[in-house]
Amino acid sequence: MISSENDQLISSTPVYFYDLNLLEDTLSAIVTASQSKQQFVHYAFKANSNKPILNLILKYGLGADCVSGNEIKLALDSGFPPSSIVFAGVGKTDDEICYALENEIFCFNCESIQEIEVINGHANRLNKKAHVAIRINPNVDAHTHAFITTGVNENKFGIGVHQLEAVLELIRVSENIVIEGIHFHIGSQITKMYVFRELCAKINQINAWFVKQGIQLNHINVGGGLGIDYDFPDVNPIADFQHYFNLFDQFIVRDEKQRLHFELGRSIVGQCGSLLSKVLYLKEGISTNFVICDAGMTELIRPALYQAQHQIDNYSSCNSKTERYDVVGPICESSDCFGRGVKLPLTKRGDIVAIRSAGAYGEVMASGYNLRRKVESIYSHQSVRSAIQNFSVN
Repeated sequence: MISSENDQLISSTPVYFYDLNLLEDTLSAIVTASQSKQQFVHYAFKANSNKPILNLILKYGLGADCVSGNEIKLALDSGFPPSSIVFAGVGKTDDEICYALENEIFCFNCESIQEIEVINGHANRLNKKAHVAIRINPNVDAHTHAFITTGVNENKFGIGVHQLEAVLELIRVSENIVIEGIHFHIGSQITKMYVFRELCAKINQINAWFVKQGIQLNHINVGGGLGIDYDFPDVNPIADFQHYFNLFDQFIVRDEKQRLHFELGRSIVGQCGSLLSKVLYLKEGISTNFVICDAGMTELIRPALYQAQHQIDNYSSCNSKTERYDVVGPICESSDCFGRGVKLPLTKRGDIVAIRSAGAYGEVMASGYNLRRKVESIYSHQSVRSAIQNFSVN
């Protein structure tokens, strides 16, 4: 059902709700903070690949950061120019490599010596030039969750600094490889800015090493990783992009012709999405009370997988009394819990709770475990609070 303002109405749960006004404000902040500094942002498709989201991101002139052939295809089908698409990932298949070569994407972010050999072979067979950036593991600790830290030694990601001489030797004899830049990505949900300063110092060392080898790099790709405020999404709905982009502009020493590239995902779409869920039952335990929702870890796995904290709101309750609840789902797993001891207004069956900051790595990671139906999504130009208060779920 669509409203007169072309905002989709809530008709069933669980459902992902996207605030398009907030997304546009976020994109505007990114463009304002980056456009004057020879900086270019590629949006990480893995964070959220919904078409209305992608359409807005394309409208603001961002490129695409893809980690699969299907993401490249979606980027192209959505109108992203091939010249704006980077292809990352440690396990690119032969078919994916060929598809990217045939469509002449901007750059492969290469993560191993053998990958460069394989890309060169396919490029030779297809009579194409493969433009590559070397993803380097700088051994910088992102100080975030272990599952989303990617830049320390012995991670599966990137090429070690000790291998760079062998990489250059291979590239020099690979007729169909053109080295364009260097690439880094040290992790996700980084909120400590000094981590990025440490990365800049490592980048400067590595960039200077390439200059000594007589290699002029066209770009430096610093990856992404900028975090969002999961604790206070209404206080800080938009990340501090001005500080973020200024930091890299200030601390990376680069040739005036070298462009900085970024691969942001969470910080673009994370705060615009909420998972809405109806309260099915209230259950009293010995030491805790449970709110049992119709959404579960099949719709949002981050709390179960990463022990992630999301703010949970009950905007449908007008009760001034509060209670603490364990907010759980219906899945047959004890890990199916969105939050423990969550303070909410006195909650009843039929209320709608909003699990906030779920626009990134939420819907894209949904599964059909327990034969759950695929979660739907709606898009609006109003806040999630207004949507829940104005519309009721049947």
